[in-house]
Amino acid sequence: FFFHLPIHVKMKITVVSRSGKKIADLDPLNPNNTVADVQRELQIAKSISTSRQRLTIQKDGKPVVLDASKKLSDYGMTSDSTVTFKDLGPQIGWQTVFVLEYLGPMLVYPIFYLQPTFIYGSYSTTMSLAQHLAFYFFMLHYLKREYETLFVHRFGNGTMPLRNLFKNSSYYWGNAIVCSYFINHPLYTPPSDMIVYIGAAMFIIGELGNLHAHQILRNLRRPGTKERNIPRGGLFELVSCANYTYEIFGWIGFSIMTQSIAAWLFTAQGAFQMYFWALGKHKRYRREFNGENGTDVYPRSRKALVPFIV
Repeated sequence: FFFHLPIHVKMKITVVSRSGKKIADLDPLNPNNTVADVQRELQIAKSISTSRQRLTIQKDGKPVVLDASKKLSDYGMTSDSTVTFKDLGPQIGWQTVFVLEYLGPMLVYPIFYLQPTFIYGSYSTTMSLAQHLAFYFFMLHYLKREYETLFVHRFGNGTMPLRNLFKNSSYYWGNAIVCSYFINHPLYTPPSDMIVYIGAAMFIIGELGNLHAHQILRNLRRPGTKERNIPRGGLFELVSCANYTYEIFGWIGFSIMTQSIAAWLFTAQGAFQMYFWALGKHKRYRREFNGENGTDVYPRSRKALVPFIV
């Protein structure tokens, strides 16, 4: 059975800054109130949007971030308590960030491909098969990203700090400029057609596999929830982050196809980041799905990113 503390138990939540300065006293509350209730009260008292609030308590000498969906009693707060507030700064929706950061490469790359004389001056070289395919693949990749952002991904968090927009955009926009500059350069030397075909096939397989993996992930979460389930099917039977595996595989193919150092650097940057993301998600899966409290047991043979290896 479930035990609920009586709602007539009154308590006060004191909100302080990280320096210890008192920001507000919120009362009356009760242990059955959720953290979201506290955030709404703080918004009313101090006009601080709930999306900007991060509330923590100290437990065993370490800060614990409070989950908005949980009750105060879940954190042992059954009488007057103190929480620490951090202002996360101006926020922006995840979907908006993704749309804008993926839009940049589609605006930048065509300038180098369609108007090379504007960038390089005199341009008498006939573009190669590798250069044509690189343009179409680059554009299709980010069109796919936009489609997934609008119609496939379900975002567990509604917003992120506004500064992330500039950080993320600089990565995508910057790499698009570097890749398009060198791949479309008049002195670019393409590889043999056989190499181009092999790289192109790898890229297409990677893109289709990545889309399929994202569809599987979409079906794990009901709309408007943050629930997590074990991904199953396809490459997910071998790795926890099949979407990253396919993404890296596809961009390795693109790099083979173009034989451009710029493409290899872009691929290496993405693979490096996705490697650590995959390790983190793999650990969370194994920690959350441990067979306790009715959860399934996460497959022990499944690796994080590369089948049978890591």
